[in-house]
Amino acid sequence: MGRRMGKCIIIGAGVCDTQLLERRLAVKQEDLCIAADGGLAYLTRIGRTPDLVLGDMDSLQTQALADSLQVKRLPVEKDDTDMLAAIKEGLAAGYEQFELYGALGGRLDHTLANIQCLLYLMNRGARGTIVGDDVTLMLIKDTKMCFPADFSQRGRRISVFAYGGDAYGVSERGLKYLLDEVTVKQEFPIGVSNEFIGEPAEVEVQRGMLLLCVEEY
Repeated sequence: MGRRMGKCIIIGAGVCDTQLLERRLAVKQEDLCIAADGGLAYLTRIGRTPDLVLGDMDSLQTQALADSLQVKRLPVEKDDTDMLAAIKEGLAAGYEQFELYGALGGRLDHTLANIQCLLYLMNRGARGTIVGDDVTLMLIKDTKMCFPADFSQRGRRISVFAYGGDAYGVSERGLKYLLDEVTVKQEFPIGVSNEFIGEPAEVEVQRGMLLLCVEEY
């Protein structure tokens, strides 16, 4: 399958404010929208129909599955989480951009597993973003992430964490606290709670990976 335009949007069964989801969720014709098991309940509440419902259905009542829905049932005993199985569907369909909702909160083990899915996507040439109620998570490797000046108008802070080992040549520019080509060690959270100050900002890692955590307050 070749590269697909658009993005793959996956709604999981974690914590998700449906009012925020309704405002943020923008599904275009070229996008693929997947409900990962209990994520269907969130879409139902805002009147949206996914292209596919996928999972072992342990978080859904049977009557919640309308006959018009395309459903792919997975075995209860399996290696993949429902979120990872949905990601594999999106990759198989050729998508390279992924947005994951309902991926945080609830069970801690599933939250950690969903964060690991960002690396799964990166290792396969795709890019994933976890969109929470008041936080966004992204993973970058050997590159930089830029933010426009107006990004801080609503009140945002950013934390960066070394991921998968120490991160080298880390710089933070245009933020309240600056870093200039330092080593961020995986054992020491030096990058917690930096602040946007209304200027163009960027976070760079020359070698290694950083997990970016952008919070709204």
